[in-house]
Amino acid sequence: MSDYIIRATAAEDCIRIFAATTRDLVQKAHDAHNTSNVATAALGRLLTGGAIMGSMLKNETDVMTLQIDGAGPIKGITVTVGVEGIKENNLSTETSNEENNNLNIINKEGNNRGNTENPSIPVAGLVHVKGYCKNPSVEIPLKENGKLDVGGAIGAGMLTIIKDMGLKEPFSGQTELISGEIAEDLTYYFATSEQTPSAVALGVLMAPEGGTVLCAGGFIVQLLPFATEDVISALENKIRTMEPITDLLKKGNSPEDILHLLFDDMGLEINDRLDAEFKCDCSKEKVSKAIMSIEAKDIEEMINDGKDIEVNCHFCNTSYKFTPEELSKLLKNKNN
Repeated sequence: MSDYIIRATAAEDCIRIFAATTRDLVQKAHDAHNTSNVATAALGRLLTGGAIMGSMLKNETDVMTLQIDGAGPIKGITVTVGVEGIKENNLSTETSNEENNNLNIINKEGNNRGNTENPSIPVAGLVHVKGYCKNPSVEIPLKENGKLDVGGAIGAGMLTIIKDMGLKEPFSGQTELISGEIAEDLTYYFATSEQTPSAVALGVLMAPEGGTVLCAGGFIVQLLPFATEDVISALENKIRTMEPITDLLKKGNSPEDILHLLFDDMGLEINDRLDAEFKCDCSKEKVSKAIMSIEAKDIEEMINDGKDIEVNCHFCNTSYKFTPEELSKLLKNKNN
């Protein structure tokens, strides 16, 4: 599989690192929703961030949802993440409230020449993501530097992350959008909602003529509580002076290459890899159950209209058609 996430540690386990290449899944999202360039970049960044965060989930039943509600013309983005065949890794998840503000430097931008089937890197599972924009066809002017204005498309608003891990109530964290560029917004979320000092870089590079994702990917780097001031200072300097993530990806650097560039002198240890893909679990059976959940009189009204109905999945844009005869069967099953 061409899209994947590398999980690693550095500085004697004081730093945990997740780096991904996601070109194919972003392209698949674009193809499914026919998104404009700026909408593809925005959705692709959140899909990439969601996929990387998905590699932190521990159980196949865990589900994470990332929602952005903004005042900009894109209006909002929703991404849902799950995992399959997940295997435990040795990346500590402990954090410290005291170190909340020690790392706040981010690179705002966000193919892979590495061997994705490298047998020396064990495969620990699969991360699957799906998502959509409320306004996939949004078009706005480029920034003065010629880059896509993702922040302008999203505007001011809120980021909400919901983690359903099988407990009585899902965990939900909500923070204001710092810039709408998504990487900074996730960094702020980690600092305020999870008290985890982090650096996030996400990027999607589109062909100027549109329709083709040239490269996509990113990383999340997190400090653990026992990190020393020297480690913190070294990491901040690396993040401050690194090339934009899209430039690194455009040069053909794989996630492994990028990690070696950044952390080879900090005792980098690559632990494992998770494959990643854009995958929706919708089906006609699930849609049938959704129809059966509505009021009987509403189903009867659709039947009496004598026309086929079409139900569209927001996440993958697949449409499911139901004839009046099929609706009658669903109503019968509902009444039984």
